[in-house]
Amino acid sequence: MKEMTLEMSDGMKVYATVQQPKTEAIGHIHLLHGMAEHSGRYRSTADYFTDRGYIVTAYDHRGHGRTAEMNGKRGHFAVENGFHRVVEDTFEVTKHMKQLYPTNQFILFGHSMGSFIARRFIQVYGDRVDATVLSGTGDDVGLARKGGQGLAHLLGRRNGYGEPNPFLDSLVFGRFNQSIKNPITKFDWISKNNELVFSYLSDEYCGFVPTTQFFLDLFDGLGVIHDPKEIAQIPKEMPILLFAGTEDPVGNYGKALWKVAKQYDDAKIEDVTVLLFEGGRHELIGDSKRKEVIRLVEEWIEKDGK
Repeated sequence: MKEMTLEMSDGMKVYATVQQPKTEAIGHIHLLHGMAEHSGRYRSTADYFTDRGYIVTAYDHRGHGRTAEMNGKRGHFAVENGFHRVVEDTFEVTKHMKQLYPTNQFILFGHSMGSFIARRFIQVYGDRVDATVLSGTGDDVGLARKGGQGLAHLLGRRNGYGEPNPFLDSLVFGRFNQSIKNPITKFDWISKNNELVFSYLSDEYCGFVPTTQFFLDLFDGLGVIHDPKEIAQIPKEMPILLFAGTEDPVGNYGKALWKVAKQYDDAKIEDVTVLLFEGGRHELIGDSKRKEVIRLVEEWIEKDGK
């Protein structure tokens, strides 16, 4: 694995990685990690795809992982327009990686918050992507999101927009364990694989509380990616895979995926696939006990992603 530091157009330095196959690459997969975690958690996924001939690149979003460590602000995108700034980071990082490692196929693979970034990316830069994989995505909660934006502004004016906000964090994630009987940790909703949950809990780069401005940026991004006018900008021939577990609260237990798929269908996007895994929670792709998931994703990439 190669590690590098890339400077964004606004001066922010981000931590990025490249994993190359031993033979000539058949394609390029770029991984976008989720909220309050980092790209290093996808090492096994990267290993899987490099073993099958793909170059795999990733980076830690601003406010996350080693990018936050270099820049000194965890859980914070930017003073304003942070969601849009992270989408631009993805453009700048992938442009750099594609120049260094040209291939005939580029696949954007986003998990959770990373799936939201991927969904905005293909609205703006869809001509740069051959296929998109969306893991553990969600839909727009509408009035609740707008209420959250109003509350965030109120709390931001009172306590500061750049300060961690445990109240909003609890509001967004506090009910995710609700359907689980006798949870052991507050992150049991991530996976039924206790090893995966405990690795998250023990990871110094995971589970932090983001700032008020971060939540505002996230709410703003959720509004944009569900706007029918923006969805209409996605290339009609773009193959899109959505997958999640039926017990994933982020995806409203599978319902969100069908809503997102319908939006894409309404926009006349020609190739949209939904995979729901019975009994699965939020993180499926890195779960050693759910090996069928990554195998089916690989099969989709081989069949529909070209």
